Amino acid sequence: MAIAALELMGFFCGLFGMLGTFVATLLPYWEMSAHVGSNIVTAVESMKGLWIECVYQSTGAFQCETYNTLLGLATDLQAARAMMVISSIFSVMACAVSTVGMQCTVCMDGSSVKSKVAGVGGSLFLLAGLLSLIPVSWKTHEVVQTFYMQNMPASLKFEIGDCLYVGLASSLLSMLGGGLLSASCFDDSDGSRGTRCHYPYPDRTGHRGPSHLMPYHPATLHSTTNPNLANKNQTLNSHTSTNTHSTMPAQDSRKSARQNTAAGYDVTGYV
Repeated sequence: MAIAALELMGFFCGLFGMLGTFVATLLPYWEMSAHVGSNIVTAVESMKGLWIECVYQSTGAFQCETYNTLLGLATDLQAARAMMVISSIFSVMACAVSTVGMQCTVCMDGSSVKSKVAGVGGSLFLLAGLLSLIPVSWKTHEVVQTFYMQNMPASLKFEIGDCLYVGLASSLLSMLGGGLLSASCFDDSDGSRGTRCHYPYPDRTGHRGPSHLMPYHPATLHSTTNPNLANKNQTLNSHTSTNTHSTMPAQDSRKSARQNTAAGYDVTGYV
């Protein structure tokens, strides 16, 4: 039970990390324009991401433009693109593999390699978190270093964007989820993962265990055990038979009288 809870916690951490990686990869909020020094005009705010560069105006206009070239981009930007895409792919694969190998699923039930499959999913989560952590940390260091350069114009200085925070949190969640899944794999060293826990449900094979019900014996009266009851029963029987014999002659006489009376009348009703 503890292993199943550990796996579920690791899986959901990795799932949230995967969603955060998607958000950080697609949105353009990696670096945002800094309003410092002479650049105090807040009517226009520019932001950059891995794929597009956007400009937001105070009037509500939001314009974005993709990068015109691929090979002409900076080396660090190309590497960040590749790492984030590979991290997203590994996260999807880790979710699929972990679903198969977790104890709470019926996939590969009864197989001895079920725990190893969960460990593979945890390793993929670890690798995905590491791949997303590298470009996020690299870009954060670059933005901070550029911001504090003395000879850099204020219009070219940028601040840390929201996607960098999201990418950092998602990479940590992915690595945490991968670590929990891998730990659950190592905790199952006795190989009991292949056999699912059989809960005390009714047996469906048709075999029934011994019955623990007590047999029912109806209560009987024994005349030898209680002579007073026997004497009372005999007395009641004798009285009943006497009354029966005494009432039968009276009934016979009544029947004969009725028959004689009926015979004394003719069809017209006169004697």
